[in-house]
Amino acid sequence: MTAYSQQDIQDAVAALQQGLLIAYPTESVFGLGCDPQQPEAVARLIKLKQRDPDKGLILIASDFEQLQPYIGRVDEPAACHAKSFWPGPVTWLWPVRQDAGFSSLLTGKHQTIAVRVSAHPVVVALCDAFKGAIVSTSANTEGKPPAKTVADVQQYFPDQLAKVVNASVGDLLQPTPIYDVITKAEIRA
Repeated sequence: MTAYSQQDIQDAVAALQQGLLIAYPTESVFGLGCDPQQPEAVARLIKLKQRDPDKGLILIASDFEQLQPYIGRVDEPAACHAKSFWPGPVTWLWPVRQDAGFSSLLTGKHQTIAVRVSAHPVVVALCDAFKGAIVSTSANTEGKPPAKTVADVQQYFPDQLAKVVNASVGDLLQPTPIYDVITKAEIRA
């Protein structure tokens, strides 16, 4: 189990609410995050990461309800199949909710949005305290290996983040696999 301080969580939530960028441990790597409801924050995150804006981003949550503002409806068997992997280290591409009104940078050029309900204790604490989903993309710039420690994050982004949650990543050795919720096709192993 990953140790973390409540003060770190509170500081990270305050930063998210102010539209600032944070880093936090996930199942396999440190993630960069922001409030997905603040388009300027999402744009700053993509610029900081030097990420192609067409790629889209992942939203991470502590429960399925936190994803509801972003995802469209799928048939019950497909939804139940995807939810059977949660909480856990599996990301699903879900149709975008048509009336969502969030930044197109979250989906990039896609008609789907990548979402995950995590079991990582820091992610759960962070999303519970924030009362919503947050953006999650690996803490690195394009082409560099993802950060696995606080020291790695600080080396990549020495002064650009409002908060780095001081805790450990989970035991997963690779980034989470990504599947399409409708076709069940594997997008990333």
